[in-house]
Amino acid sequence: STDHPPSLSEILLVDRIIELEPGKRAVGLKNVTTNEWFFEGHFPDNPIMPGVLIIEALAQTAAVAALSADEFKGKLGLFAGIDGVRFRRQVVPGDQLRLEVEMDRLRRGIGRASAKATVEGETAAEGRLTFALVDPPTDM
Repeated sequence: STDHPPSLSEILLVDRIIELEPGKRAVGLKNVTTNEWFFEGHFPDNPIMPGVLIIEALAQTAAVAALSADEFKGKLGLFAGIDGVRFRRQVVPGDQLRLEVEMDRLRRGIGRASAKATVEGETAAEGRLTFALVDPPTDM
């Protein structure tokens, strides 16, 4: 049992980016293993990846797409909203999550993206993400 909050590296939910068009789209992969920190309590005898973490993985993929555009390099991506999210399939240990994100809008520091997570071609989660691209705090 862990008695500390997950570190930033534990919250990184994308193993690698396999396709990238800066400012336009990105595709990432997450290999879901039995030793993920979130399975300890969700659920002990029936491990299922929490839906909110699937959305976070999609948001991290969207951040790569947005922040790789020249005009947003060095910015920080902050979640501003999610719309129309639907969970259609459970994600369990052994699954490979494919994270596909396409920018619908990226200007004036606001990004909107259509996002879909799939496992073996089946949709696990989908929805639209909105985020703000801001300057990082000067004390970081």
